[in-house]
Amino acid sequence: MKYESGIADTGVVALIEGKNPSKKVIALRADMDALPITEANDISYKSTNEGVMHACGHDVHTSSLLGVSKMLTELKDEFEGTIKCIFQPAEEKAPGGASIMIKEGVLENPTPKSVIGQHVHPPLEAGKVGFRSGLAMASADEIYLTVHGKGGHAAAPQFFIDPIIMTSHILVALQQIVSRRANPTIPSVLSFGKIASVGGVNNVIPNSVKIDGTFRTVDETWREEALQKITKMATHLAEGMDGSCEVDIVRGYPCLYNNEPLTHRNIQAAIEYLGAENVVEIPLRMGAEDFAYYTQKADCCFYRLGIRNEAKGITSNLHTPTFNVDEQAIETSIGLMTWLALNELNAS
Repeated sequence: MKYESGIADTGVVALIEGKNPSKKVIALRADMDALPITEANDISYKSTNEGVMHACGHDVHTSSLLGVSKMLTELKDEFEGTIKCIFQPAEEKAPGGASIMIKEGVLENPTPKSVIGQHVHPPLEAGKVGFRSGLAMASADEIYLTVHGKGGHAAAPQFFIDPIIMTSHILVALQQIVSRRANPTIPSVLSFGKIASVGGVNNVIPNSVKIDGTFRTVDETWREEALQKITKMATHLAEGMDGSCEVDIVRGYPCLYNNEPLTHRNIQAAIEYLGAENVVEIPLRMGAEDFAYYTQKADCCFYRLGIRNEAKGITSNLHTPTFNVDEQAIETSIGLMTWLALNELNAS
């Protein structure tokens, strides 16, 4: 296979050229990064790096695409067109490896007409896959607030400006953006996962408090409005309490939209390959994926791969220390993605 490495630092792109390579080009994408989680599974393939594990199934995505690449290479004399295999780093952290690889030309020379990707899905039994046409996943932005006051002795509150109290008011008030300011027909989530005072103990009020959160929605217009409201509300509340608030918003991934004709073709091909009983429709998800950047540049389909096996105790969710995969899913994945690629090359 022809390949190029070092894209977006550790990304790799390979080309599988069949007969008449320029007739049609499609791309297959797999992400390959791990997470800063200590693995709690007792398995032979447990992570050997303390504090790092594949808790989101990206190792499954990568091994699957390697298998697909092997099969398609063996079949290259039997199809027309070119298949571009994208092994992408850094899906888990904004700005996302997809956006970087796109900037570095991953969708050029040659340019694919469509891009297909997948992600493991713990609620779905191994051997099954799930599709959703149209809007499929939310946008995601990172919210970082630093609330500044004036610290002092906890026994003398009259002499300081309490950033702890300011923080509590800001956190409660910001929930109104979703509960009172958002159109109820537009799903939105505003969550804060970390609060940390900069100094301070039980009887010492700190000067500052840092808050980390995320905002997710499925409408790009409302996304822009909501981020402005978060900034305005947080800063004005702090100022009203004689403090201040720095707002740092790291723009994350856009909404993920699956091209409807392409997704419909993939659903029909999956039914042909796996049987109708193993192909399901999945609901809109408030999770985010940097595969969404590909959807802004080409026709795309991002589907879900079932990995669950209750009999084996494989039931844990993504991003948990006990996340695991029924390896039957890898066999399903390799065969299906190969079938989808060949089907799409032959589509008019």
